[in-house]
Amino acid sequence: MATNEVVEEEKQYAMIVPLPQVQDLVEIDMAPTIALQTLDLARHVAIAPDGKRYVVATYNDTHMGRQYVTALYPQQNGYLTLFRLMIQETSSDTAEQAIQKHREWVELIQQGKIKKLTKVIKG
Repeated sequence: MATNEVVEEEKQYAMIVPLPQVQDLVEIDMAPTIALQTLDLARHVAIAPDGKRYVVATYNDTHMGRQYVTALYPQQNGYLTLFRLMIQETSSDTAEQAIQKHREWVELIQQGKIKKLTKVIKG
């Protein structure tokens, strides 16, 4: 790779600056937090009344053109998040909208309304 190409590549990556992590500001009753990944705004375990566990993750995906993404994944064995089995995903234009969506999803799961959640998003 030529020196000019390396410099251009470094400039491109320098423009991708993760937002400050705000998970400390996103507290949801009865929803344990999970260690954040690099671009996360918030990540919680949502436990349904039937004991099933889900991970709700909201992250900054603006560098990929998808704005702020909120995603829902099943969780097994108390800690394994099954990322390849995503249940649902949606995008929001702002971080604030994404955090609000994150809270709503966790609360719906806690209330046993996961089917309503997936129906609303799909339909």
